[in-house]
Order: sequence, then structure tokens, then C-alpha cells
Amino acid sequence: MYRYDEFDRDFVTGRVDQFRDQVARRLTGELAEDAFKPLRLMNGVYLQLHAYMLRVAIPYGTLSSRQMRRLAYIARVYDKGYGHFTTRQNIQFNWPALIDTPRILEELAQVEMHAIQTSGNCIRNVTADHFAGAAADEVADPRPYAEILRQWSSLHPEFSFLPRKFKIAVTGAERDRAAIQVHDIGLHLKRGQDGSLGFAVHVGGGQGRTPMVAKKIRDFLPEQHLLSYVTAIMRVYNLHGRRDNKYKARIKILVHETGADELARQVEAEWEALRDGELRLPASDIEAIRTYFAPPALPDRAEGWAVLAVQKRDDPAFAAWVNRNVTPHRHPDYACVTISLKPIGGIPGDATDDQMEAVADIAERLAFDEIRVTHEQNLVLPHVALADLKAVYDALVPHDLATANAGLVTDIIACPGLDYCALANARSIPVAQQLSQRFADAARQEEIGELKIKISGCINACGHHHVGHIGILGVEKKGEELYQITLGGSGDETTSIGEIIGPGFGPDTIVDAVETLVDAYLSLRLSRDETFLAAVRRLGLAPFRAALYESAKEAA
Repeated sequence: MYRYDEFDRDFVTGRVDQFRDQVARRLTGELAEDAFKPLRLMNGVYLQLHAYMLRVAIPYGTLSSRQMRRLAYIARVYDKGYGHFTTRQNIQFNWPALIDTPRILEELAQVEMHAIQTSGNCIRNVTADHFAGAAADEVADPRPYAEILRQWSSLHPEFSFLPRKFKIAVTGAERDRAAIQVHDIGLHLKRGQDGSLGFAVHVGGGQGRTPMVAKKIRDFLPEQHLLSYVTAIMRVYNLHGRRDNKYKARIKILVHETGADELARQVEAEWEALRDGELRLPASDIEAIRTYFAPPALPDRAEGWAVLAVQKRDDPAFAAWVNRNVTPHRHPDYACVTISLKPIGGIPGDATDDQMEAVADIAERLAFDEIRVTHEQNLVLPHVALADLKAVYDALVPHDLATANAGLVTDIIACPGLDYCALANARSIPVAQQLSQRFADAARQEEIGELKIKISGCINACGHHHVGHIGILGVEKKGEELYQITLGGSGDETTSIGEIIGPGFGPDTIVDAVETLVDAYLSLRLSRDETFLAAVRRLGLAPFRAALYESAKEAA
């Protein structure tokens, strides 16, 4: 993974010193909150319902054991003993004291981490496929390009005050695990006809108040033109993006109002003046960054296949975990392991300091010292020998980290909602917990199969409800919490925005409503091989709507 150079260290340390002075002036009253707000947001510090919140950047979701241990230490010393991993592959601490935030940033800087550009109208944390550099279906590792974009965008003077926040995602496989089509810019790394690397470029995706699927404006952009082309997009957006209405300020609105073809024409025209200038990436520079992401030396471990077969036969719980949470690796003797942060009845994405320490220990001992954060609020060990899977599993079990539910109905995404967030209209966490408990039976989960439930506590969609197979949006109506349901959303290579199925449900009936939809799917599917999403796309909303509201009428 990328390591700080001397410039990085000086830059981040200087920023911490600057913020320490700003906090001191706020605490003495020299700075009023209105003046302090933009300064704290530049350093990832938000003011939530009950306390300050610190959002820490984890570029492209990649962590070392040393960094994870530091996050555990911060949770234990400066927070309430846990952190919350987010849908942007970051981590949030929900209870730091303002006076402690400069010290926390100093602690982070010591392990090459920071909170810069985790807020504000700038280019946010660049995200990537959580199996990057390991997945069997990958064309190439997208993280070197994410790192190039990170370095280029950090405090970029031209793009630090955009019309609105800006999000970029990169994937290197045909199976999109980075949700690139619901980002402002989505980059699909692939090979051209001559074998060279480049990108399909998607622009104008996003969720929130006006969800949209990105439009592809270029089929193949050679890798050396990455920065010049992204700069061209940013310039067109910065010039024409609306600043009079924050609800219409994202680039998706510009794409919608301008038209994808016209926007592409403007981008190409802007790019012509940039393509062969200083932003053109030399092959040597790309290779230099790529060396930071060289995969670990993976010795052949062919014995793992026979060992694993015996272990699965002797331990059904372990076998279920392997079948659900283990993904093929490009090296046949290895696998990628998903560590579920969704125990039955737990809070999605939360990890205690002890759990973070345990993951760090396991990664250091059995997974080449590398950890990933997924946009689905889980963790990943990208390089684990098949022969070591049982040891990993056995080490996870005592820490409640071995739940075998990746991709199943209890692997729920949820934002913090009204329990923490000042923007929320309804609670997300209790709904996620109750759904998890309702579908707790492992055999029932497997019978249902792949089903992604995503919950947001407000229209800002931090829980990605628009692209949930079942999406749940918390709204407020006459002072009461209400939950709208959408069906048919997806954030993969077949991205779609879910459709609202009908009137909302109260906190006491939303879980029953979801169960009714699941039962309807089980009765309507053609076979066990037809997923919930496939069934909704085949049948439309009508049969699910009929089942849901007929059931609600009978209950009334």
C-alpha cells in the first residue's frame, strides 16, 4: 500500500498544528461556531445531535495492521470504545471531545492517516473495489490510479470549493464491487484491443434527493490521460454546476439538464487543450505508484485444498462461513475473506476496540498485514491461504466476527440515522437490528439467498437505500417516523434505482412489511436460483405491492 513520503508527513503534520490553534481559539471563545464550522469541516470534524463526530479517511479502503491498531486505540482512549465503518470506506468516531480532536489527528498522522477532505465541497475519499489486487476476476489493480487521483486532488486549489461535494470510485473487474455508476465519476479499468490499460468513464451518478445512474461518456480512456480527462470533467462542472441551490448542485443535475452527449462534447473540447500537457502521466510515474501496491509474495500452498476439504467436513459452522464469506483469489491456493460487521442484532458497521485489535492481529499473523474496508460496511482480509482459513475463522469466533452472512438478508447497510445524525428524520439502527433478529435463522437466510437491504435515515441516502434490492428510507410525517420501501435497486454492474412501492410504514410495522415482501418472493420465484432482484425485475412491483398492502389491510 502507499507510504507517506517526506512531503506527505510535513503536510499532514502542519495541518494538525494549524487545527490545534483553531480549536484552542474556539474553546476560548475567540472563534464563534459560525466561523469555526468551515475550519473543523476541513479536518473531518462534524457537529452531530449529541457530540462532535470525526470522520477519518481510509483511501480506497486499504489499511495495515498498524493503522487498524491505532484506530482501536483512538476508540478506546478518545471515544466510547468503538468506531463506525462507513459506506465510503472510512471510519467515524461518534463521541470525541472537541479538545481532543487535534491530538487524535496527531495520533493518526503518526500512522500515515488523516481526516482531510472527508467533508466539504471538494473531492472526497476515492473509493475502490475491496478485493482490489486480489480478486480472481480482476483485469488490474485499480488502487494505483485511486492513489494518483488522491495525490492530485488533495487540496487542489482549483477544486477545493466546488458547487458541491464530489465522489470518485474505481473498479478493475467486470463485476462492479465499487458501485461506480452511483458516483460523480465512475472509472472502470479495462484493457483495450491492443492490450493497453484504460478506463470506461461514467459521469453523473449519485443518490440523495435526486438519485441517478451515471452516463458513460467515454468507452476507453488510455491510462496516461487519466488526470487530464478528470480535470476536464471537473472544470466543466466547476464552471457550469449550479451554486444557487445546493439540492441541484451535484454534477448529476448538470448532466441531466445539459444532456450526456452535450456534456461529453464540452469535456472533450476542454480535454483537447490538456491531453498532451503537464497532466499527461508518464509510464514511469504510473509504474512508480504501482510498485507501492505490489501484491505480497504468495508462496504456493497446494496442501490447502485437501486440508480445507477435511476441515469443512468436520465443522459445519466453518463450512457455512467458507461458503458464504470466502471469495476466490487470483492465486488458486489463496482466498479473500469477508469479516462481517453485521452480527445478529448488532449495529451495522460498528466495531469495538477489541474487535479492531483482533482483526489487526489476524491480518498480521495470517493475512500479510493487509485489511480492507468495504462500502458495504464490512472488513476484508484480501490474502489468506486456504490452509489458514480455519485458523482465521477460529480467531474471529471469540470476537463475534465470524457471522456467515455476507450478501444475505442480515448483511444490512445502515447509516447512523436519528440516533446520531442531525440531518436524519428517522432511526436506522433499530430497524436494522430488528430485521437482523427477524431473519436470524441461518437456514432461512440461505433459503432466501442473496438479498441486499439498505437503510437510510433521511433523503441524503448515506445508507444507499436507492440501490438496495429492498431499500428503506426514513422520513418524518406529522412528527412521526415513517419508512418508505423501494424495490429493485442495485449498485453493481447492472445498476438501477429502486422504485417506491407505495405508502410508508411505521416503526412497529416496517419489519413485518419486509418479511411479507420476502415471503412473496419465495412464493413467486421460478427456482432457488432466481434471486430476489431477478424476481423483481422479471415480475415488476405489482405482485409485491399486492402482497404487501393486502397483508397490511388484513393486519389492520
